[in-house]
Amino acid sequence: MIISRLRLITFDVTDTLLKFRISPGQQYSEIGALYGVLCDNKSLSANFKAHWRKMNEEHPNFGLYTGLGWEHWWKTIVKGTFKDSTFDVDDKKLDAIAQHLIEVYQTSTCWEQCHGVPELLSYLRGKGIPMGIISNFDPRLSTTLLNTKLRHYFQFVLTSYEVGIEKPHPKIFEEAMDVSKVKNLKPEECLHVGDTTLLDYCGAKK
Repeated sequence: MIISRLRLITFDVTDTLLKFRISPGQQYSEIGALYGVLCDNKSLSANFKAHWRKMNEEHPNFGLYTGLGWEHWWKTIVKGTFKDSTFDVDDKKLDAIAQHLIEVYQTSTCWEQCHGVPELLSYLRGKGIPMGIISNFDPRLSTTLLNTKLRHYFQFVLTSYEVGIEKPHPKIFEEAMDVSKVKNLKPEECLHVGDTTLLDYCGAKK
């Protein structure tokens, strides 16, 4: 695709623009330790993945469709992860740990830019191409992008939670075209960049 033909470029976030500084298991371990809850990284990692899968199956899109809500969704994962990783943990401490993790995962403490991202975005902005975000994410994303010094590159940020539609459904890509405000925009004039074949490539191609 010739870049001069593009009138809109959208990006996924996780492992496309931003990546974790350390694994969730290690991050959970470090935050837990601040509250006197000591757990093995490997155990936390395994239990986090198990609870992540379970919650995505039972309460997709961060609990939006079932009325759970994204904050309760994440707190359920955090509490389940720790409870399955240690024999003795106080519920009040778990509440504090969960809230701490929800807040810290909006910051550069947990996230860092992927290699070459600012250079690429600066180049595309110099070409005058409007850019936006399409991500299966909760409402913290705009704050996360602001805290990692990327938000200013993008005209809009669409999260699956706020739009009410997850990738790879084509409607979230159509929504991006609408909110871009680019007049008479055609699908063939758009490019979506992501790291997942099903969610990003197949979804955008539809």
